[in-house]
Amino acid sequence: MKHTVSSPRRLASMLIACALPWLAAPTARAQVTYETFIYTSDALSSEIQALSADRASERGGYMAGLADAWKGAAKSIASNYVTSFIDLGVNAIGALVTRPSRLKQEWEDAVKAESTFETQFGTVSELNDFYSVPSFDGAMDPKGMRFNGIGCLRRDERGDTVFYLSCHVDPAKLHRIVDHSKFELVLDTLILCPSRSNLPNTALPLPFYFRQRGSYRLGLTMRLTSSWINELTLLQKDQELGCFTLDVPVDSAQVDASGRYRYVRGLTPGTPLAIRGESFIVPRSFMGYRDEADQYRNSWGTGQYKLAITLKETCDITDTYRDDWRADRKRRKRLVPKEGWLDAAWQVIEAQRWDELSKQWIITTLSAPADIITDDLLEKLHLSPAAAPAAMPAGSGPKQP
Repeated sequence: MKHTVSSPRRLASMLIACALPWLAAPTARAQVTYETFIYTSDALSSEIQALSADRASERGGYMAGLADAWKGAAKSIASNYVTSFIDLGVNAIGALVTRPSRLKQEWEDAVKAESTFETQFGTVSELNDFYSVPSFDGAMDPKGMRFNGIGCLRRDERGDTVFYLSCHVDPAKLHRIVDHSKFELVLDTLILCPSRSNLPNTALPLPFYFRQRGSYRLGLTMRLTSSWINELTLLQKDQELGCFTLDVPVDSAQVDASGRYRYVRGLTPGTPLAIRGESFIVPRSFMGYRDEADQYRNSWGTGQYKLAITLKETCDITDTYRDDWRADRKRRKRLVPKEGWLDAAWQVIEAQRWDELSKQWIITTLSAPADIITDDLLEKLHLSPAAAPAAMPAGSGPKQP
Protein backbone atom coordinates (compact mmCIF):
# COMPACT_ATOMS: atom_id res chain seq x y z
CA MET A 1 0.00 0.00 0.00
CA LYS A 2 1.35 3.43 -0.91
CA HIS A 3 2.70 5.57 1.91
CA THR A 4 1.29 9.09 1.79
CA VAL A 5 3.01 12.17 3.24
CA SER A 6 1.10 15.38 3.96
CA SER A 7 2.25 18.18 1.68
CA PRO A 8 3.00 21.60 3.21
CA ARG A 9 0.18 23.16 1.14
CA ARG A 10 -2.35 20.56 2.27
CA LEU A 11 -1.26 20.83 5.89
CA ALA A 12 -1.42 24.62 5.78
CA SER A 13 -5.01 24.48 4.54
CA MET A 14 -5.91 22.14 7.38
CA LEU A 15 -4.41 24.45 9.97
CA ILE A 16 -5.69 27.76 8.68
CA ALA A 17 -8.21 27.86 11.51
CA CYS A 18 -5.32 27.80 13.97
CA ALA A 19 -3.61 30.86 12.52
CA LEU A 20 -2.99 33.51 15.16
CA PRO A 21 -2.80 37.18 14.11
CA TRP A 22 -0.09 38.82 16.21
CA LEU A 23 -1.05 41.88 18.16
CA ALA A 24 0.64 45.24 17.78
CA ALA A 25 3.16 45.74 20.58
CA PRO A 26 6.30 47.76 21.37
CA THR A 27 8.68 45.04 20.14
CA ALA A 28 9.08 43.12 16.90
CA ARG A 29 8.30 39.88 18.77
CA ALA A 30 5.59 40.75 21.27
CA GLN A 31 4.54 37.11 21.51
CA VAL A 32 5.85 33.77 20.35
CA THR A 33 3.47 30.98 19.40
CA TYR A 34 4.49 27.48 18.35
CA GLU A 35 2.04 24.89 17.05
CA THR A 36 3.15 21.27 17.23
CA PHE A 37 1.44 18.57 15.15
CA ILE A 38 1.41 14.82 15.76
CA TYR A 39 0.58 13.17 12.42
CA THR A 40 -1.33 9.89 12.13
CA SER A 41 -1.79 7.41 9.31
CA ASP A 42 -4.29 4.57 8.96
CA ALA A 43 -2.22 3.04 6.15
CA LEU A 44 0.99 2.65 8.17
CA SER A 45 -0.19 -0.41 10.10
CA SER A 46 -1.01 -2.31 6.89
CA GLU A 47 2.48 -1.63 5.55
CA ILE A 48 4.07 -2.91 8.75
CA GLN A 49 1.85 -6.01 8.70
CA ALA A 50 2.76 -6.77 5.09
CA LEU A 51 6.42 -6.35 5.87
CA SER A 52 6.17 -8.57 8.93
CA ALA A 53 4.69 -11.35 6.78
CA ASP A 54 7.76 -11.18 4.55
CA ARG A 55 10.03 -11.27 7.58
CA ALA A 56 8.18 -14.31 8.96
CA SER A 57 9.05 -16.40 5.92
CA GLU A 58 12.65 -15.21 6.04
CA ARG A 59 13.50 -15.96 9.66
CA GLY A 60 10.95 -18.39 10.96
CA GLY A 61 8.31 -16.23 12.51
CA TYR A 62 7.43 -12.66 13.28
CA MET A 63 6.71 -13.18 16.99
CA ALA A 64 10.18 -14.62 17.59
CA GLY A 65 11.64 -11.43 16.17
CA LEU A 66 9.48 -9.28 18.42
CA ALA A 67 10.53 -11.33 21.43
CA ASP A 68 14.19 -10.64 20.67
CA ALA A 69 13.47 -6.96 20.21
CA TRP A 70 11.61 -6.77 23.53
CA LYS A 71 14.60 -8.23 25.37
CA GLY A 72 16.68 -5.35 24.07
CA ALA A 73 13.95 -2.86 24.87
CA ALA A 74 13.75 -3.96 28.48
CA LYS A 75 17.46 -3.18 28.90
CA SER A 76 17.35 0.16 27.10
CA ILE A 77 14.16 1.73 28.54
CA ALA A 78 15.69 2.51 31.89
CA SER A 79 16.16 6.24 32.50
CA ASN A 80 13.41 8.31 34.11
CA TYR A 81 12.59 11.44 32.08
CA VAL A 82 10.49 14.23 33.50
CA THR A 83 9.54 16.73 30.80
CA SER A 84 9.81 20.47 31.25
CA PHE A 85 8.03 22.27 28.47
CA ILE A 86 8.89 25.92 29.03
CA ASP A 87 12.29 27.50 29.56
CA LEU A 88 11.93 30.90 31.22
CA GLY A 89 15.04 33.08 31.30
CA VAL A 90 15.63 36.69 32.29
CA ASN A 91 17.33 39.23 30.02
CA ALA A 92 19.12 41.94 31.94
CA ILE A 93 18.77 45.06 29.84
CA GLY A 94 20.39 47.01 32.63
CA ALA A 95 23.77 45.65 31.54
CA LEU A 96 23.64 48.08 28.64
CA VAL A 97 23.74 51.10 30.97
CA THR A 98 27.41 51.05 31.89
CA ARG A 99 30.28 53.18 33.02
CA PRO A 100 32.87 54.25 30.41
CA SER A 101 35.58 51.90 31.74
CA ARG A 102 33.41 48.86 31.04
CA LEU A 103 31.57 49.93 27.90
CA LYS A 104 33.13 47.69 25.25
CA GLN A 105 33.32 44.54 27.40
CA GLU A 106 29.77 44.89 28.64
CA TRP A 107 28.55 45.57 25.10
CA GLU A 108 30.17 42.33 23.94
CA ASP A 109 28.85 40.39 26.94
CA ALA A 110 25.33 41.62 26.20
CA VAL A 111 25.62 40.77 22.51
CA LYS A 112 26.97 37.28 23.27
CA ALA A 113 24.07 36.68 25.65
CA GLU A 114 21.72 37.44 22.78
CA SER A 115 23.39 34.85 20.53
CA THR A 116 21.46 31.89 21.95
CA PHE A 117 17.73 31.29 22.22
CA GLU A 118 16.37 28.06 23.70
CA THR A 119 12.83 27.04 24.56
CA GLN A 120 10.94 23.83 25.28
CA PHE A 121 7.39 22.91 24.42
CA GLY A 122 5.34 19.83 23.75
CA THR A 123 2.36 17.87 24.96
CA VAL A 124 0.50 19.06 28.04
CA SER A 125 -1.06 15.72 28.97
CA GLU A 126 -0.72 12.16 27.69
CA LEU A 127 -1.56 11.71 24.01
CA ASN A 128 -3.87 8.78 23.44
CA ASP A 129 -3.78 6.04 20.86
CA PHE A 130 -0.31 5.44 19.47
CA TYR A 131 -2.26 2.47 18.06
CA SER A 132 -5.79 2.60 16.67
CA VAL A 133 -6.98 -0.62 18.34
CA PRO A 134 -6.18 -2.62 21.49
CA SER A 135 -4.22 -5.86 21.19
CA PHE A 136 -4.97 -9.31 22.51
CA ASP A 137 -1.46 -10.59 21.70
CA GLY A 138 1.06 -8.49 23.63
CA ALA A 139 2.47 -5.17 24.78
CA MET A 140 4.64 -4.63 21.69
CA ASP A 141 2.12 -5.69 19.06
CA PRO A 142 2.48 -3.09 16.23
CA LYS A 143 -0.97 -3.81 14.78
CA GLY A 144 -2.90 -0.58 14.32
CA MET A 145 0.13 1.71 14.75
CA ARG A 146 -1.08 5.13 13.64
CA PHE A 147 1.57 7.57 14.91
CA ASN A 148 3.26 8.85 11.75
CA GLY A 149 5.46 11.81 12.56
CA ILE A 150 5.86 15.30 13.98
CA GLY A 151 5.41 18.83 12.65
CA CYS A 152 5.96 22.30 14.04
CA LEU A 153 4.88 25.74 12.84
CA ARG A 154 5.55 29.36 13.82
CA ARG A 155 4.15 32.39 12.00
CA ASP A 156 5.12 36.05 12.26
CA GLU A 157 2.75 38.96 12.96
CA ARG A 158 1.72 39.04 9.29
CA GLY A 159 0.81 35.36 9.31
CA ASP A 160 3.83 34.40 7.18
CA THR A 161 5.67 31.19 7.99
CA VAL A 162 9.00 31.82 9.72
CA PHE A 163 9.57 28.24 10.92
CA TYR A 164 8.03 25.05 9.64
CA LEU A 165 9.13 21.46 10.08
CA SER A 166 7.47 18.27 8.89
CA CYS A 167 8.90 14.80 9.47
CA HIS A 168 7.33 11.36 9.19
CA VAL A 169 8.11 7.78 10.15
CA ASP A 170 10.75 6.73 7.61
CA PRO A 171 8.90 4.47 5.12
CA ALA A 172 12.21 3.01 3.94
CA LYS A 173 12.98 1.67 7.43
CA LEU A 174 9.73 0.07 8.53
CA HIS A 175 11.66 -3.19 8.78
CA ARG A 176 13.20 -1.81 12.00
CA ILE A 177 9.76 -1.92 13.63
CA VAL A 178 9.45 -5.59 12.72
CA ASP A 179 13.04 -6.48 13.61
CA HIS A 180 13.71 -4.30 16.67
CA SER A 181 10.47 -2.52 17.74
CA LYS A 182 12.09 0.78 16.74
CA PHE A 183 11.26 3.47 14.20
CA GLU A 184 13.18 6.38 12.66
CA LEU A 185 12.03 9.74 11.30
CA VAL A 186 12.81 11.30 7.94
CA LEU A 187 12.72 15.07 7.32
CA ASP A 188 10.28 16.02 4.57
CA THR A 189 10.13 19.82 4.75
CA LEU A 190 11.99 22.57 6.61
CA ILE A 191 11.52 26.34 6.32
CA LEU A 192 13.67 28.75 8.33
CA CYS A 193 13.67 32.55 8.30
CA PRO A 194 16.71 33.79 10.29
CA SER A 195 15.68 37.44 9.94
CA ARG A 196 12.37 36.62 11.71
CA SER A 197 13.83 34.15 14.21
CA ASN A 198 14.13 34.58 17.98
CA LEU A 199 17.64 35.99 17.45
CA PRO A 200 19.01 38.24 18.71
CA ASN A 201 17.50 37.05 21.98
CA THR A 202 16.61 40.44 23.44
CA ALA A 203 13.55 42.43 24.40
CA LEU A 204 14.82 45.27 22.21
CA PRO A 205 13.50 45.41 18.61
CA LEU A 206 16.84 44.45 17.02
CA PRO A 207 16.72 42.48 13.75
CA PHE A 208 18.99 39.61 12.74
CA TYR A 209 21.61 40.49 10.12
CA PHE A 210 24.07 37.99 8.68
CA ARG A 211 26.69 40.75 8.38
CA GLN A 212 26.54 41.19 12.15
CA ARG A 213 25.89 37.62 13.28
CA GLY A 214 27.64 35.45 10.69
CA SER A 215 25.66 32.23 10.27
CA TYR A 216 22.43 31.04 11.86
CA ARG A 217 22.05 27.55 13.34
CA LEU A 218 18.94 25.63 14.32
CA GLY A 219 19.13 22.75 16.77
CA LEU A 220 16.08 20.61 17.48
CA THR A 221 15.67 17.75 19.97
CA MET A 222 12.48 15.67 20.15
CA ARG A 223 11.98 13.18 22.99
CA LEU A 224 9.25 10.56 23.23
CA THR A 225 8.23 9.32 26.69
CA SER A 226 5.56 6.98 27.95
CA SER A 227 4.05 5.42 31.06
CA TRP A 228 2.51 1.94 31.11
CA ILE A 229 1.73 -1.01 33.38
CA ASN A 230 2.75 -4.58 32.61
CA GLU A 231 1.24 -7.99 33.36
CA LEU A 232 2.92 -8.01 36.80
CA THR A 233 1.15 -4.72 37.64
CA LEU A 234 4.51 -2.95 37.67
CA LEU A 235 4.21 0.68 36.65
CA GLN A 236 6.79 2.17 34.28
CA LYS A 237 6.53 5.93 34.79
CA ASP A 238 7.76 8.60 32.32
CA GLN A 239 10.22 6.31 30.56
CA GLU A 240 12.14 7.80 27.64
CA LEU A 241 11.56 5.67 24.55
CA GLY A 242 13.69 7.61 22.11
CA CYS A 243 15.31 10.86 21.07
CA PHE A 244 15.60 12.56 17.67
CA THR A 245 17.91 15.47 16.82
CA LEU A 246 18.28 17.84 13.90
CA ASP A 247 21.13 20.34 13.40
CA VAL A 248 20.99 22.81 10.50
CA PRO A 249 23.52 25.62 9.91
CA VAL A 250 22.40 28.33 7.48
CA ASP A 251 24.52 31.12 5.93
CA SER A 252 23.51 34.09 3.82
CA ALA A 253 24.11 32.25 0.54
CA GLN A 254 21.45 29.65 1.38
CA VAL A 255 18.49 31.98 1.84
CA ASP A 256 16.22 33.18 -0.99
CA ALA A 257 15.04 36.68 -1.83
CA SER A 258 12.46 36.54 0.98
CA GLY A 259 15.19 35.67 3.51
CA ARG A 260 14.05 32.06 3.88
CA TYR A 261 15.95 28.79 3.81
CA ARG A 262 13.85 26.02 2.27
CA TYR A 263 14.42 22.29 2.23
CA VAL A 264 12.16 19.71 0.58
CA ARG A 265 13.19 16.07 0.59
CA GLY A 266 13.98 14.85 -2.90
CA LEU A 267 13.89 18.33 -4.45
CA THR A 268 16.60 20.32 -2.66
CA PRO A 269 20.07 19.73 -4.19
CA GLY A 270 22.92 18.42 -2.08
CA THR A 271 23.14 15.96 0.77
CA PRO A 272 19.73 15.30 2.36
CA LEU A 273 19.24 16.68 5.85
CA ALA A 274 19.11 13.82 8.33
CA ILE A 275 17.14 13.49 11.56
CA ARG A 276 19.35 11.43 13.82
CA GLY A 277 18.13 9.03 16.46
CA GLU A 278 15.49 6.38 16.94
CA SER A 279 12.66 5.45 19.27
CA PHE A 280 10.96 2.30 20.49
CA ILE A 281 7.32 1.98 19.62
CA VAL A 282 5.08 2.73 22.62
CA PRO A 283 4.48 -0.26 24.94
CA ARG A 284 0.80 -0.99 25.52
CA SER A 285 -0.57 -1.12 29.07
CA PHE A 286 -1.87 -4.46 30.31
CA MET A 287 -5.55 -4.86 31.18
CA GLY A 288 -7.47 -8.01 32.02
CA TYR A 289 -11.16 -8.32 31.18
CA ARG A 290 -14.00 -10.84 31.12
CA ASP A 291 -15.68 -11.77 27.85
CA GLU A 292 -19.36 -12.46 27.24
CA ALA A 293 -18.89 -16.01 28.59
CA ASP A 294 -17.36 -14.63 31.79
CA GLN A 295 -13.94 -15.99 30.79
CA TYR A 296 -10.95 -13.94 31.92
CA ARG A 297 -8.82 -12.65 29.00
CA ASN A 298 -5.67 -10.59 28.61
CA SER A 299 -5.59 -7.41 26.57
CA TRP A 300 -3.23 -4.51 26.01
CA GLY A 301 -4.25 -0.90 25.38
CA THR A 302 -3.74 1.61 22.59
CA GLY A 303 -0.64 3.32 24.03
CA GLN A 304 -0.26 6.72 25.70
CA TYR A 305 2.78 8.92 25.22
CA LYS A 306 4.21 12.43 25.50
CA LEU A 307 6.39 14.50 23.20
CA ALA A 308 8.86 17.16 24.38
CA ILE A 309 10.63 19.43 21.89
CA THR A 310 13.67 21.57 22.63
CA LEU A 311 14.35 24.27 20.05
CA LYS A 312 17.69 26.09 20.10
CA GLU A 313 18.82 28.90 17.82
CA THR A 314 22.40 30.21 17.86
CA CYS A 315 24.53 32.75 16.02
CA ASP A 316 27.86 34.53 16.45
CA ILE A 317 29.41 38.00 16.36
CA THR A 318 31.33 39.08 13.26
CA ASP A 319 34.47 41.23 13.35
CA THR A 320 32.58 43.91 11.42
CA TYR A 321 29.97 44.05 14.17
CA ARG A 322 32.65 44.31 16.87
CA ASP A 323 34.27 47.22 15.05
CA ASP A 324 30.93 49.03 15.11
CA TRP A 325 30.30 48.49 18.82
CA ARG A 326 30.16 52.18 19.78
CA ALA A 327 27.43 53.04 17.29
CA ASP A 328 25.52 49.88 18.19
CA ARG A 329 25.65 50.67 21.89
CA LYS A 330 24.25 54.15 21.28
CA ARG A 331 21.47 52.66 19.13
CA ARG A 332 20.56 50.23 21.89
CA LYS A 333 20.34 52.97 24.49
CA ARG A 334 17.95 54.89 22.25
CA LEU A 335 15.76 51.81 21.89
CA VAL A 336 15.33 51.27 25.64
CA PRO A 337 11.91 52.83 26.33
CA LYS A 338 11.26 55.16 29.21
CA GLU A 339 8.20 53.16 30.16
CA GLY A 340 8.66 49.99 32.19
CA TRP A 341 7.19 47.53 29.69
CA LEU A 342 10.42 45.54 29.62
CA ASP A 343 9.66 44.49 33.19
CA ALA A 344 6.07 43.50 32.45
CA ALA A 345 4.84 40.17 33.76
CA TRP A 346 4.74 37.32 31.23
CA GLN A 347 2.50 34.32 30.83
CA VAL A 348 3.09 30.99 29.15
CA ILE A 349 -0.05 29.16 28.07
CA GLU A 350 -0.26 25.67 26.59
CA ALA A 351 -3.14 23.68 25.16
CA GLN A 352 -3.62 20.58 23.07
CA ARG A 353 -6.56 19.25 21.08
CA TRP A 354 -7.41 16.52 18.61
CA ASP A 355 -8.35 17.80 15.15
CA GLU A 356 -10.75 15.32 13.59
CA LEU A 357 -10.54 16.86 10.12
CA SER A 358 -6.79 16.43 9.72
CA LYS A 359 -6.57 13.40 12.06
CA GLN A 360 -3.77 14.86 14.16
CA TRP A 361 -3.00 16.31 17.57
CA ILE A 362 -2.34 20.07 17.66
CA ILE A 363 -0.40 21.46 20.63
CA THR A 364 -0.20 25.25 21.02
CA THR A 365 2.38 27.04 23.19
CA LEU A 366 2.07 30.81 23.67
CA SER A 367 4.52 33.15 25.44
CA ALA A 368 3.39 36.78 25.76
CA PRO A 369 3.15 39.75 28.12
CA ALA A 370 0.26 39.22 30.50
CA ASP A 371 -1.48 42.45 29.53
CA ILE A 372 -2.03 41.36 25.91
CA ILE A 373 -3.46 37.94 26.77
CA THR A 374 -7.16 38.64 26.37
CA ASP A 375 -10.19 36.36 26.23
CA ASP A 376 -10.29 37.00 22.47
CA LEU A 377 -6.69 35.82 22.09
CA LEU A 378 -7.37 32.72 24.18
CA GLU A 379 -10.42 31.93 22.04
CA LYS A 380 -8.33 32.11 18.87
CA LEU A 381 -5.89 29.68 20.45
CA HIS A 382 -8.76 27.34 21.39
CA LEU A 383 -8.01 28.07 25.04
CA SER A 384 -10.36 28.90 27.84
CA PRO A 385 -9.59 31.72 30.29
CA ALA A 386 -9.40 29.13 33.06
CA ALA A 387 -6.45 27.50 31.27
CA ALA A 388 -4.30 30.60 31.64
CA PRO A 389 -1.76 30.31 34.46
CA ALA A 390 -1.00 33.11 36.85
CA ALA A 391 1.32 35.82 35.56
CA MET A 392 4.98 35.63 36.48
CA PRO A 393 6.32 38.48 38.61
CA ALA A 394 7.54 41.62 36.88
CA GLY A 395 11.11 41.26 35.68
CA SER A 396 10.92 37.47 35.33
CA GLY A 397 9.77 37.36 31.73
CA PRO A 398 11.53 35.26 29.14
CA LYS A 399 14.44 36.52 27.07
CA GLN A 400 12.47 36.23 23.89
CA PRO A 401 10.13 39.11 22.90
